[in-house]
Amino acid sequence: MAYRETEHTLAKKADTRLRLLKAARRLVQQGGFAAASASAVAKESGVASGTIYRHFPNKSELVAEVFRYATEREVAAVAQASNKQDLGCGKTAADKLTAAVETFAQRALLGRTLAYALIAEPVDPRVEQERLRYRFAYAEIFEDVIALGIQRGEFVAQNCQITAAALVGLLAESLVGPLKKDHEHEHDDLVQSLTALVLRAVT
Repeated sequence: MAYRETEHTLAKKADTRLRLLKAARRLVQQGGFAAASASAVAKESGVASGTIYRHFPNKSELVAEVFRYATEREVAAVAQASNKQDLGCGKTAADKLTAAVETFAQRALLGRTLAYALIAEPVDPRVEQERLRYRFAYAEIFEDVIALGIQRGEFVAQNCQITAAALVGLLAESLVGPLKKDHEHEHDDLVQSLTALVLRAVT
């Protein structure tokens, strides 16, 4: 008879996997992906080193999964910020776009090491694939807001897909330098400048 995992066994495996991902994310927050070695993740999560490879076949898969885990939270935060701007309450498409841009930039600046790791740290090709995929995810959020702005007559007619992709690139590249510096007093000015630049681009 073939072995079948019980619900309890599956739940335990899922819990362990999540614990490993959370531990790896903490390490990336502290020192980038270079800090998230298998042995370091095992130590941080309180499991034996061999346990890592029961959940992730190799280091590339571990780091790629950590990237997905960390980035999904960032994408969700940007989407939520945009969706909170209810157009029925006198808000505009520009308000929605502003909220998305501000959230993207502010979260990056508050978690500089993690943000730099997600945006620009040299990584395994497997992670580069994930990085591109999540740039598309951010672009989809911006694309929806731009299309709404055009429909409402707030933004000029344009190719929403191209503009959205360009805005994601603009934000990411504009933050690379500041993420390597520790000038918190300049954060507000930077966020305001990025927001103004994005709004000029669509209007």
